[in-house]
Amino acid sequence: MPTLLLLFLIAGLGLIGWLTARVRAVGFRRGAARRFSSLPSHHGTYVAMWVVIPALIFVTAWLFITPGMVTNTVLQVPIAANLPPPGFERAAVLSEARSIAQGNHFGSGNPLAHALAPAYASAQLRYNWMGSTLALLLALSCGAYAYVRVKPDFRARTRIERVVMLLLLTASLIAILTTAGIVGSLLFESWRFFQMVPILDFLAGTHWSPQVIDARDPGASLGAVPLFWGTFFIGAVIAMIVAIPFGLMSAIYLTQYAAPRVRRWMKPILEVLAGVPTVVYGYFAALTVAPAVRDLAVAAGYSAASSESALAAGLVMGVMIIPFVSSMADDSIAAVPAAMRDGSLAMGATTSETIRRVLLPAALPGVVGGVLLAISRAIGETMIVVMAASGIATLSINPLASATTVTKQIVDLLTGEAEFDSPKTLAAFALGLTLFVVTLLLNIVALTVVKRYREAYE
Repeated sequence: MPTLLLLFLIAGLGLIGWLTARVRAVGFRRGAARRFSSLPSHHGTYVAMWVVIPALIFVTAWLFITPGMVTNTVLQVPIAANLPPPGFERAAVLSEARSIAQGNHFGSGNPLAHALAPAYASAQLRYNWMGSTLALLLALSCGAYAYVRVKPDFRARTRIERVVMLLLLTASLIAILTTAGIVGSLLFESWRFFQMVPILDFLAGTHWSPQVIDARDPGASLGAVPLFWGTFFIGAVIAMIVAIPFGLMSAIYLTQYAAPRVRRWMKPILEVLAGVPTVVYGYFAALTVAPAVRDLAVAAGYSAASSESALAAGLVMGVMIIPFVSSMADDSIAAVPAAMRDGSLAMGATTSETIRRVLLPAALPGVVGGVLLAISRAIGETMIVVMAASGIATLSINPLASATTVTKQIVDLLTGEAEFDSPKTLAAFALGLTLFVVTLLLNIVALTVVKRYREAYE
């Protein structure tokens, strides 16, 4: 049975369970003088949950285990004896046979895969019907169990609230466990890397050349200081030189000078920049900004300008994070009590003097928090630097020279052909851990600053 049809049947059974339980609850409430703890809709929802939730859990688990059972069944047919030994080639033949059985394969293909396709189709059909039958039986049995419990003194509302609380707790745990899994994988793989490369050689080394690694001293080619400098130079210097003035000035204009009609149009337009996919920014940086920067540098007499300069990537990255600075500064300035602004104007100060001497100092913690959050966003950016920055690790303050970042090198290391256990590949996890720690610290500092600001003016 197709999965979509099965889901429709389960939903239909759930609806039937809701209707029958509600009718039963209405029946025993009719003519009763006492108050009940649950409404008829609560009883109906309780039965519907017992019908739908266990069946959906079973269907999800069945979809995960079915491919393995189908493959084991196919391996039992006589023609499967002609398969290659376990390995990549056998997996490729079985995958092709599965595609042919599902009707997703085009072309001649492997003759053995075509011979195994009918066995795949037959096994898949059998297990699909088996899973569908079991799911429907489970839905009916669980629904009958819940329907029997529908009585005048049954607290269905309490049971529903417990299930909802359990679902919310599960959703929270999924987010926490996912974060813990990410951190755990970074720590484990980084620990393996630091067993091969001393941590001081990695954090303090000034030579980055993962293409040529000396097996006797791998740390000599994996010094990450040029990567840290490139990340800081592009994301925290050049990008901030663009983002802070434009973001702060746009926030000041929208909060102090713009008419309400203009603000109503300009603020959403400005925030659209935050919704543009970063790959679009990357194409714009690589195809438009980088050649323009190189041509301007050549026209100004600097012939050694790179087409993959730090300036091109930093300029586009700064434009991308303008909404982060502007939105935070806008909220911070707007949160300053109106009495402070009105008092300054009443004392004879101009609007510009009020902004410089009253509003900005009062809103400074919030503005600083927004800048720190923008920096953490910039140094973690990937697509712009992958498409516009260079892969050459240098220690240079020249914005027209080639530069690379941590995220660019992570992409290069994980998309190569090196073995996973090699220092070259494991270096990506060490770089990721370092970037994770830096951005985490920046976020903690920014949130601390913002929290103190909110406590002062709420």
